[in-house]
Amino acid sequence: MATAWETSVTDSINTVYLLFSAYLVFVMQLGFAMLCAGSVRAKNAMNIMLTNVVDAVIGSISYYLFGFAFAFGSGSNSNPFIGTTFFALKDVPNDTYDYSYFLYQWAFAIAAAGITSGSIAERTQFSSYLVYSSFLTGFVYPVVVHWVWSSAGWLSTSYTNSLLFGSGAIDFAGSGVVHLVGGIAGLWGAFIEGPRVGRFDAFGQPVPMRGHNATLVVLGTFLLWFGWFGFNPGSFTKILVSYPDAPSEGNWTGVGRTAVTTTLAGSTAGLVTLFGKRLLVGHWDALDVCNGLLGGFVAITSGCAVVEPWAAIVCGFIAAWVLIGLNVVALKLRFDDPLEATQLHGGCGAWGLIFTGLFAKEEYVVQAYNSGEKGVNRPFGLLMGGGWGLFGAQAVEILAIVGWVSVTMGPLFYLLHKLRLLRIPPEDEVAGLDISSHGGYAYVAHPEENNPRFYADYLRLQDGSRS
Repeated sequence: MATAWETSVTDSINTVYLLFSAYLVFVMQLGFAMLCAGSVRAKNAMNIMLTNVVDAVIGSISYYLFGFAFAFGSGSNSNPFIGTTFFALKDVPNDTYDYSYFLYQWAFAIAAAGITSGSIAERTQFSSYLVYSSFLTGFVYPVVVHWVWSSAGWLSTSYTNSLLFGSGAIDFAGSGVVHLVGGIAGLWGAFIEGPRVGRFDAFGQPVPMRGHNATLVVLGTFLLWFGWFGFNPGSFTKILVSYPDAPSEGNWTGVGRTAVTTTLAGSTAGLVTLFGKRLLVGHWDALDVCNGLLGGFVAITSGCAVVEPWAAIVCGFIAAWVLIGLNVVALKLRFDDPLEATQLHGGCGAWGLIFTGLFAKEEYVVQAYNSGEKGVNRPFGLLMGGGWGLFGAQAVEILAIVGWVSVTMGPLFYLLHKLRLLRIPPEDEVAGLDISSHGGYAYVAHPEENNPRFYADYLRLQDGSRS
């Protein structure tokens, strides 16, 4: 029997591991900021940096006041409208009211808001960011978390009543919960706003609007890659957990494998995108490779702990083509998402859920969700001989998330649009959000500050709006 001292040491190590993972996930906010800043035009760099900061700070308050309770609250003591609700929750792992678990979940919540901000970049009023960010992190996203990650959730793999299709949906680190939610929210925001001024010509053909700084894009990509090692392996939450039928094993047996599957899926997607885009456009493009990498990471996030490394390569290979294909469709439909966030996080997130339903290995499912207990049978991947149970649950999760986010975020963006609070005036968009809304450019030597023609056009548009 373990002594109190041994138990205390185990809890301490688990807490340090979880907090370290939370810090890694939080670093992803810096990655998002750099990626977004490099992907927009220089005249909007200050605005996109500010929105990334706002997503974090607004998300902190809204998730503390409301979000965590909606996500993990259960019982009569969990009033979601009281700031200290999370002290009274009864559904936190191991029945403990743990600050570190709250911090880890908060880092995920603000990541979902950061995804959406990329979809509506370069033409959105700053005030609307405050509204949608607090609503998304305080209510929309936490409800999905409750469905999938709470033991009281109807999609959960540990639902105390009965598992959906005898399985529950496996979304280990959030291909659906985080990425599909953020991607669908961005879809509605970008659709209701419409494309940026000049993105398509009079004949509906796309006009290139490349980001201004490839260095920042690459830096942001590597920061996100680094943070994903907290996102996916960190989702074990407790590393020192001994398996009842295998005392020499524990969650640490899956942590390293999860890091490997994450790396392989992202790398494969990046490589396929590199050569795929070379065939399509005729040159090598570092920015496309970065998005391909991220698409692979998004896709593997659902099944990272329950698939073999070779399957992760399959995941990344298909994720790259999902991203490339959706980008082609987006241009055909004149859909404008400056960071491809809808296609990347939404499309690849949905593929990740399907992939898990096809390739999850039973042994790893039991490790991740039943502490490796022998004699436990769980539905697993369809192509691995596990039947339709898991695949059906994955499909239901996709439909549920798309439906829920659409009926909440869609009307919110539409209301902001009708109240004229969503999109900036065209003359301000032409000038750039930095000078029209934030007091000046992000760079001292802005490439257009000495361009008289640019200012003449800006003043002409302003005069026209007043007449």
